[in-house]
Amino acid sequence: MSDLGELLRKARDQRGLTLDDIQETTKIRKRYLEAIESGDHTVLPGPFYVRAFVKNYSEAVGLDPDEVLRLYQHEVPAAPVEQIAEPIVVRAPRRVKSQSSERLGKIGFNVMMWSFLILIVVVIWVYVINKDADNPEQVDNSTDITEASEPPVQTDDTDTAEGEVTPTTEPVAPTPTEAPTTVTFGSKVGKADQYDIGPAGKTHKIEVKIVGGRSWLEVRSNSNQGEKLYSANAEDGTIESYDLVGPIYINVGRSDLTEITVDGVLVPDGDRAGSKKLLLQPLADGATPTDQVTPTPNNESDQAE
Repeated sequence: MSDLGELLRKARDQRGLTLDDIQETTKIRKRYLEAIESGDHTVLPGPFYVRAFVKNYSEAVGLDPDEVLRLYQHEVPAAPVEQIAEPIVVRAPRRVKSQSSERLGKIGFNVMMWSFLILIVVVIWVYVINKDADNPEQVDNSTDITEASEPPVQTDDTDTAEGEVTPTTEPVAPTPTEAPTTVTFGSKVGKADQYDIGPAGKTHKIEVKIVGGRSWLEVRSNSNQGEKLYSANAEDGTIESYDLVGPIYINVGRSDLTEITVDGVLVPDGDRAGSKKLLLQPLADGATPTDQVTPTPNNESDQAE
């Protein structure tokens, strides 16, 4: 038995837990747990799963997983190093002015100036023509004075011939547009990142999708001790959808194989080959992301996470 396996077994015995209890809590197969305690890592699926299983085992027996991995790093395979590709800078080609383009520019400028002058002349001519047409005609001298000076009869435009009032058209109020969905980081709740989901008063749609491989997925309502909505090693292509009517706790084994969206808006999950815990909190009516109160962890295990 290795030193790491002896440490985990003693911690399990002190809490009065069996391997079956640890299997139920972590969802790790019993034969993998026995391999970790005996130090036979060849039974496990791969180096990544060795670190992930040791971390989950440590959390289940009340140990600090990061400290355990640091102290026994000689027994646990190192985590894969992510390679960052350097961006390729593409320079736009410089424009070279030719003599022909300069000549065309001068011709275009002259055409524009002459067009502007012609337009001014046309506007002045149209103004003069319209002014002459608007002058009132002189009254014929042979017309009787009383006929020429008779005032026109005024009528009320709002009344019809039968005395009915013509109805007026009321303006139509514009249809209000729906506010877009917002995903704002609020605070840390133990090991989980809390995100405030807005706007308030709207039923949001959460979608969790596994892409590119198999990953552990756990979904609970309210907190990590709430009602279990999903808990399994999800296969590639698995899609789980939930209505966000209250806090939703999500725990994934590999965030690089998991896409979490709210109404189509992507929730940041680190996108790395490791586990990630999220707490999606809908905003209350009248609250802003900075006003939202962080829910209190249920017990000591919630604070450890």
